[in-house]
Amino acid sequence: MLFSTTPIYALAIALIWLVLWLRVSALRSRMGQSMGDGGNPVLLQRIRQHGNCADWSALVLILMILAEGMNTSALYLHISGALLVLGRVAHPFGLQIDNAAHPLRYVGNGSNILATINLMVCMAVNLPGL
Repeated sequence: MLFSTTPIYALAIALIWLVLWLRVSALRSRMGQSMGDGGNPVLLQRIRQHGNCADWSALVLILMILAEGMNTSALYLHISGALLVLGRVAHPFGLQIDNAAHPLRYVGNGSNILATINLMVCMAVNLPGL
């Protein structure tokens, strides 16, 4: 089977993940900090921005590839992919040390939850025997 929709979003997410990783690595290098955050709140923030991207991206992309393999309509895949990209772009800006209620944090988490639920429904509808 040829996967044509999910790779579009996997590439976009990989680019976002790479940018977030580079930000962590650059700060670690400047600080001489090999592991952990060294008590630096900015490094901790960047680590969490990158980690949150890795967590959500892996889950949603796995669900997308499974749903695409189950012949889910490309429309629903694009909806989830767009929500994932929106969430991964918004979330790092909203994940602030001094503001747990930043609107972009809600956009980031909310869009990823919606993407996940959409894919779960698509997979459930396409399960054989249901």
